[in-house]
Amino acid sequence: MRHRCVIPADGFYEWTGPKVQRQPFWIHPANGGLMLLPGIFESWYPEPNRPQITFTIVTCPANALIGSIHDRMPVVLDEGGAEDWMNPREPNPASLKRLLIPAPEGALEMRPASPLANSVRNDGPELLG
Repeated sequence: MRHRCVIPADGFYEWTGPKVQRQPFWIHPANGGLMLLPGIFESWYPEPNRPQITFTIVTCPANALIGSIHDRMPVVLDEGGAEDWMNPREPNPASLKRLLIPAPEGALEMRPASPLANSVRNDGPELLG
C-alpha cells in the first residue's frame, strides 16, 4: 500500500536463444521518450547503520511484440497511470490492478542489441548495437 514507486527508463533488454549464444534485444518507446515502469520498493538494513533501498519492476504478460521472445514484460504506464500508481491516498489499492496490462501495440519498438549486453560488466551506448 505504501511502497509503490515509478521507475523512468529509456528502454530494457530481453534475451532469446540458448545460454551459450543469447541474443539481446533492446526494447524502447517508439517515440524515443521515457517509459514509466511501476515498481515496489523496500528499505532494509543488511548491516547495522547501513540502509539499503531495493526495488522490483512490476511485470505482466507480454504483448505480441515481446511475446515473440518472452512470456512477460514490464508494465508501461502512461502519465495518468503513473499518477494513480503513486497516489498514497488511493482508498482501494487493489483497484490499481487495472493498470497492470501489456503496453499497447505500436508503443514499443524492438531491435537486436550487441552481444556485449550479455555481461553486466559492460555499459555504454555500444551495447545498443
